[in-house]
Amino acid sequence: MASNISLEDIKNETVDLERIPIEEVFEQLKCSKGGLTQDEGEKRLQIFGPNKLEEKKESKLLKFLGFMWNPLSWVMEAAAIMAIVLANGGGRPPDWQDFVGIVVLLIINSTISFIEENNAGNAAAALMAGLAPKTKVLRDGKWSEEEAAILVPGDVISIKLGDIVPADARLLEGDPLKIDQSALTGESLPVTKHPGEEVFSGSTCKQGEIEAVVIATGVHTFFGKAAHLVDSTNQVGHFQKVLTAIGNFCICSIAVGMVIEILVMYFIQHRPYREGIDNLLVLLIGGIPIAMPTVLSVTMAIGSHRLSEQGAITKRMTAIEEMAGMDVLCSDKTGTLTLNKLTVDKTLIEVFPKNMDRDSVLLFAAMASRVENQDAIDASIVGMLGDPKEARAGITEVHFFPFNPVDKRTAITYIDTDGNWHRASKGAPEQIIDLCELKGEARNKAHTVIDNFAERGLRSLGVARQTIPEKTKESAGGPWEFVGLLPLFDPPRHDSAETIRRALELGVNVKMITGDQLAIGKETGRRLGMGTNMYPSSSLLGQSKDESVASIPVDELIEKADGFAGVFPEHKYEIVKKLQERKHICGMTGDGVNDAPALKKADIGIAVADATDAARSASDIVLTEPGLSVIVSAVLTSRAIFQRMKNYTIYAVSITIRIVLGFMLVSLIWKFDFSPFMVLIIAILNDGTIMTISKDRVKPSPVPDSWKLKEIFATGVVLGAYMAIMTVIFFYLAHDTHFFSKTFGVEPIAESPADLNSALYLQVTFIAAQLVATVLAVYAEWEFARIRGIGWGWAGAIWIFSIITYIPLDILKFIIRYALTGKAWDNLLENKTAFTTKKDYGKGEREAQWATAQRTLHGLQPPDAIFNEKSSHQQLSEIAEQAKKRAEVARLRELHTLKGHVDSVVKLKGLDIETIQQHYTV
Repeated sequence: MASNISLEDIKNETVDLERIPIEEVFEQLKCSKGGLTQDEGEKRLQIFGPNKLEEKKESKLLKFLGFMWNPLSWVMEAAAIMAIVLANGGGRPPDWQDFVGIVVLLIINSTISFIEENNAGNAAAALMAGLAPKTKVLRDGKWSEEEAAILVPGDVISIKLGDIVPADARLLEGDPLKIDQSALTGESLPVTKHPGEEVFSGSTCKQGEIEAVVIATGVHTFFGKAAHLVDSTNQVGHFQKVLTAIGNFCICSIAVGMVIEILVMYFIQHRPYREGIDNLLVLLIGGIPIAMPTVLSVTMAIGSHRLSEQGAITKRMTAIEEMAGMDVLCSDKTGTLTLNKLTVDKTLIEVFPKNMDRDSVLLFAAMASRVENQDAIDASIVGMLGDPKEARAGITEVHFFPFNPVDKRTAITYIDTDGNWHRASKGAPEQIIDLCELKGEARNKAHTVIDNFAERGLRSLGVARQTIPEKTKESAGGPWEFVGLLPLFDPPRHDSAETIRRALELGVNVKMITGDQLAIGKETGRRLGMGTNMYPSSSLLGQSKDESVASIPVDELIEKADGFAGVFPEHKYEIVKKLQERKHICGMTGDGVNDAPALKKADIGIAVADATDAARSASDIVLTEPGLSVIVSAVLTSRAIFQRMKNYTIYAVSITIRIVLGFMLVSLIWKFDFSPFMVLIIAILNDGTIMTISKDRVKPSPVPDSWKLKEIFATGVVLGAYMAIMTVIFFYLAHDTHFFSKTFGVEPIAESPADLNSALYLQVTFIAAQLVATVLAVYAEWEFARIRGIGWGWAGAIWIFSIITYIPLDILKFIIRYALTGKAWDNLLENKTAFTTKKDYGKGEREAQWATAQRTLHGLQPPDAIFNEKSSHQQLSEIAEQAKKRAEVARLRELHTLKGHVDSVVKLKGLDIETIQQHYTV
């Protein structure tokens, strides 16, 4: 039959390699236990493809052209067509110089965006390549370490403790393995895999060493199929929607200006056709913020590079903007908040014999542990000793009894320095209690301690010892003595508590999402100071046994909770979905294939260090360092980047309004005609200088950022209108008066349209671009552009005029920003200190907003806003009084929680509660 099966059939999965006998696997794959030859491996690589997830590769040409395919570019492209199709009347040729200039501008912007994004992508790809897994493979009869991507069905690989299984494989002869499949199946405990059984790509070997034959690679693995099911389509992101809204605002503003110009110029003033087209082109070219996508892309690309230096690889650049606004972070517990490494809490070890101390109990447990090829429990106990060699110091090991699912304990038979024989054992508490035949008070005490440990989320481990008078390893020995109980837990990372505190200060609410038991989640939350308001996963389905919890709507419960326990991957997806429905910008951390849907659904999917390829593929950001501290650093960096982008968008809106309103008024009031080419030069110079904003020094916001379009549009319109009026005033002074001649002693230019063009062009350029613009205005003699050099006298006068008119801009910004909050006027009228520098009113407003959000999250006030923009001072005072009452309620809740902690410690330590209550009151 084997002769009828080809490798193509294997690739198409027509053969069930998972279930057939292992001998038939070799027969079907046409290989042996000696592995493949290098040549055969390369041939099969051509058939099966690389052993990694498929990556969609976009054509660089299409990617480059994509930067010219957006609403802003469409308007500029329309202007280019208009320059050669419509601008050909009045006996003049088509406007080729404007056409060429517009095309050059489009190419410049697209090239800069393409280069920066490509560089950021290359940097991320290089860092991702450094995370590529390695494996030991048998080729040409020799073992060598190779990249897992070269594996093909038929390869023989070696799997040992700590290895990530690189492909689906069948185990060959050897001892059973302990395999952690939690990243794939959600199983929290390692499973035992015997020779002949299948192991899945992406799982981790926790104990043992064995060889295996590869049966599936890449997208054909269980891992690959699960990852392939994750929808990889790109949804329209939050940032893209904002960009579209700002672009549409600018386009609509230009459209209104053009309609007014057409009606007035052609139907009222009866201006010549060609001059009218030129004036319309001025609005189109000068008003469109064509560089906006480029500037924002460059800003995010530079930010992406900075994030990669901090250990966060950005796969989707717009995730930077979304991270700046993130207000909820759903974090894994194991490995992210904690070390994913069991530890013994030495201070809570319970000792039973009176002549023994905690160190002795720990030493007996270490004796009953392996010192090599350890599992997690053995490693945690031996690791608590000052020197791991102490576990075998002064004794001779006779026999070690390994853990098995039936006995649920380990044991060692040893000889001490006096030649006496002993045994030590550790294992499941009930097994050890039964082994020692504990009765009466001792048995009750052991169960009480176990229950107290469980209430605090600590796992218990029993320890016992025995003497062997017969001095043979087969003998039953004397009675077992119960030595003590060890509490095991996964300790928090050293920086987790501080990181969570910083996150809360930044307005990011951290929720723990764990598959562990509820008690363990609460204990970790208590140690980290992140709250113990946690619920089991059943509450997500409205099935909580607690009636007070069951009565709360699920989405409200998710918003108020500090975390959830016993969670499966599908629950993670639901948590993210509900938080997004309540208008939160949600981040989610994950590491397994089953986390991929939630990572994809989240606004910011974060694959933690050592995550599977599927999790990395579905995520927006990949961490290269363990823990949450990297995320907090990334949040601060993202907020700084956001501030730069926000500053630019305000500038872009203001320039649109300035050009449209200013040039339209000058054109209609004085019937003055402009050169589109010079506005094009202005656009190129302004865009070039404004790109430096991507490295501007800014202060990150202390609270989550958001695109307040109302504020952006209002600020842009007011600033733009102010600058447009200054342009009109300047033109009036230069055209209708002798103000500049009398004040600065310059020659009048009222009778020279070319001189007026030069002066007006210099006045409307952005200050940073005026260095170049000044040279052009002084010396340029461009007849086709209708400008002529006006000399250094006029250049100096225009500089002075521009500097004076720019001074009020900060005052205008203040008025706009605080007028929108409704607070500045109260400060101005009641306190008369709004314009002083002694108090940062902006900071107070931001802190008030964040405090409101936090009170809402923790149920201290209804989610609907309790004050609005029109609230009076008296209303705000009443609200403050209500807040004080709520704060008192919150304080009582905290005291109640503290009392619960005191009671649990008292119970755990067996203290006299009556005596304590006589001296201390909570």
